[in-house]
Amino acid sequence: MRDYLRVLSRRWRAITVLALLGTAVGALITYTANPEYRATAKLFVSVREGSDTLQLAQGNVFTQARVRSYAEVAASPMVSRHVVETLGLDMTPSQLSRRISATAQPDTVLLRLTVTDTRPERAARISNAVAERFAEVVRGLERPDDARTSPVRLSITQPASVPSVPFSPRPAVNLAIGLMAGLALGAGFAVARESMDRSVRSLQSLTELLAGFGGPPVLGSVAHDPRTTRHPVALLDDLHGLRAEGFRRLRTSLRFVDVDQPPKVIAVTSPLPREGKTSVAINLAAALAETGASVCLVDADLRRPSTARVLGLVRDAGLTTVLIGQAEVHQVLQSVGSFSVLTSGSVPPNPTELLGSDQLRSVLRSLADKFDHVVVDTPPVLPVADASAIATVVDGYLVVVRASRTSRDQVGAALRTLQQVGASVLGTVLNMTSSKEEGSTYGYAYEYRPQHRTAGLFSKRRGSGHMPPAGGAPALPTPGGEQDARATGTQEALDGEPHSMTADRSAQR
Repeated sequence: MRDYLRVLSRRWRAITVLALLGTAVGALITYTANPEYRATAKLFVSVREGSDTLQLAQGNVFTQARVRSYAEVAASPMVSRHVVETLGLDMTPSQLSRRISATAQPDTVLLRLTVTDTRPERAARISNAVAERFAEVVRGLERPDDARTSPVRLSITQPASVPSVPFSPRPAVNLAIGLMAGLALGAGFAVARESMDRSVRSLQSLTELLAGFGGPPVLGSVAHDPRTTRHPVALLDDLHGLRAEGFRRLRTSLRFVDVDQPPKVIAVTSPLPREGKTSVAINLAAALAETGASVCLVDADLRRPSTARVLGLVRDAGLTTVLIGQAEVHQVLQSVGSFSVLTSGSVPPNPTELLGSDQLRSVLRSLADKFDHVVVDTPPVLPVADASAIATVVDGYLVVVRASRTSRDQVGAALRTLQQVGASVLGTVLNMTSSKEEGSTYGYAYEYRPQHRTAGLFSKRRGSGHMPPAGGAPALPTPGGEQDARATGTQEALDGEPHSMTADRSAQR
């Protein structure tokens, strides 16, 4: 039941649209249908003979048994043909028969004759005419051949009156039926769509998928934030938000991938474009630099580079400038405060050949010698072969999977492609997960309100030739004594201790 409720909550927009559509259809039917009126006449059926109590009782039983049969005679041609001819109606006897209904009330000798018509006066006139003709027909049917009178007598106890309100359409009923039908269609659509949906929707589903074929571990998840386009670096703009904490958990998980030989050159890729690999690469570099390590971010996506655009850096000079020998690495490095960036440079006509060249190996080797960590943003795996071309020069790949978009088959195909070239896959990260699910998974969320905003993360020294020393780079701003940090749920005191250290120790425990 929880799974079904979760499905309905995820598809609430479709369910709401279909419910409103069903209600609109009910309203349309209500206000476009011709109103119909019902006029009802009541008849009493009795037996003429009966001088003592026994005969009266027998006659009553006889009459009740007959009444149920009389109801079928009311709409017969013997009644409808005579009424059409007498009243001069513009309809055939069969059409009138469909408008006549007769019901016998249980355990009584009463009959209800109801006629439906689009005009209230005509409905009452037809109902009374049907009652009179019906009584004549029944008397004729019940009269024996040798008898002058019929033993059964039908009396009109309540003539039909002109109805004041239409019987149909009924707005409240139609709207309720339309709403319920729309909700049922919406729920069915949600369940059907969910059963056919092959995308990875949650951290649990990704973990189960990778465990099914012995894939790499899931190193963490990152919550979706609609402000990412305006604030690309979560550790600067929302220091204790769910998204920033996700990258800190990812940083901590990478430390435990191989404790004997920790990965130094990490390639970040994804099965397909638009899955957030560039955002993960940028924030992973910022998270690694937060600990005081020197970090260099390399944009190796030579087909659709976006690091320079996202961080507001110079695009013309970068990795391709170094690969073709027009500049040295230190001449085109740019700084964003806590870490250095080697942008892609101009888009080349042969990106795969450049990424598989010895020049790239030399560039990454020199960066690995001078920085504690090198994060490489690579193209997606499935559309092109660029990401696989650098498999021999990186320590491992971090595969980004976008929640509710990347399918299970695409994840498996991307991992198989990397395995075929002998690449080491460090793990996967689920990107753009629901903030609601992310908060409920970890049971707490930080609410951080800085008193003084620390500037300087994007203080750029473009083309300055400055290489940060290997000993470390300035860390991102961390909460100090003048900042108010509150934790809801499990509260960890920040007593003079940087939050990143607290989060790392908590993850290690």
